[in-house]
Amino acid sequence: MAKLRITYVKSEIGHRQEDRATLRSLGLRRLHQTVVHPDTPVIRGMVKAIRHLVKVEPAQEGA
Repeated sequence: MAKLRITYVKSEIGHRQEDRATLRSLGLRRLHQTVVHPDTPVIRGMVKAIRHLVKVEPAQEGA
């Protein structure tokens, strides 16, 4: 299954509480932190909601 590498690049300060909760549910706590999640519709929807705060790229397979 494909995976997504999600990097937290912009501060949550001044953004909605829902955006902050979405960051937390993805496991992002600190700026420039990166997490890898499977490419599922649920994860895609979460990323779409906070696309102004994160950078998304495909994770390299086997690494």
